[in-house]
Amino acid sequence: QVQLVESGGGLVQAGGSLILSCAASGSIFSITAMGWYRQAPGKQRELVATITSREGTKHAASVKGRFTISSDNAKNTGYLQMNSLKPEETAVYYCAAASLGNYHWGQGTQVTVSS
Repeated sequence: QVQLVESGGGLVQAGGSLILSCAASGSIFSITAMGWYRQAPGKQRELVATITSREGTKHAASVKGRFTISSDNAKNTGYLQMNSLKPEETAVYYCAAASLGNYHWGQGTQVTVSS
């Protein structure tokens, strides 16, 4: 089993920045990919960015150039650097990890962008 705990969410003004963290524990040796998703009120959960050892990083077109996904394997932690945030990006942001055919989710962290 893999456990994920997100942190770093909060309230920020439009144009501001936040760094989200995702601390992994448990069977971390089995993780093959990590990703960040977000879900705004009344909307479906959407993929923001992924990182794998084989394919590197990928970012959704809507955040490319503003968000950066990264990981620190020594700390078993993934990150999402978010710059130039927009009010429409207000959402709960979730960390996810793929491991042994399963997908594990964190509890989510709220990001609110005020206009």
